[in-house]
Amino acid sequence: MTKMTLASYPHMLGFEQLERLLERTAKSGNEGYPPFNIEQTSEFSYRITLAVAGFSENDLSITVEDRQLVIRGRQTDDSEGRVFLHRGIAARQFQRSFVLAEGVDVGEAVMENGLLHLDLSREKTPTVVQTINIKKG
Repeated sequence: MTKMTLASYPHMLGFEQLERLLERTAKSGNEGYPPFNIEQTSEFSYRITLAVAGFSENDLSITVEDRQLVIRGRQTDDSEGRVFLHRGIAARQFQRSFVLAEGVDVGEAVMENGLLHLDLSREKTPTVVQTINIKKG
């Protein structure tokens, strides 16, 4: 059985980068923490919401590099000197990655009631029609 790739389709030219993005996305972890929502807030904007209860703004970092949005959380363990009879809330770390399409920009990030909201916008690209002249050879 042969592996089907975008290169297998002769009419799809220049999509090698898309194939690399799909492979990179598939390799990123499929863990379920923290849970998140993605909603479309208008025709050209989105909002990612992560449930980050117990994290402060200083425990979180948000970076965009090579069209990949990475959200990291690292809590400090403040249990020194405390005696727990039961410990069900652990200080955890996480990393969530989202691959962004070209033209998608990350805007504002807001913490509200244990939820981290990230607003993204996509620029409207005009339809371009180009006529190619044929030269006599």
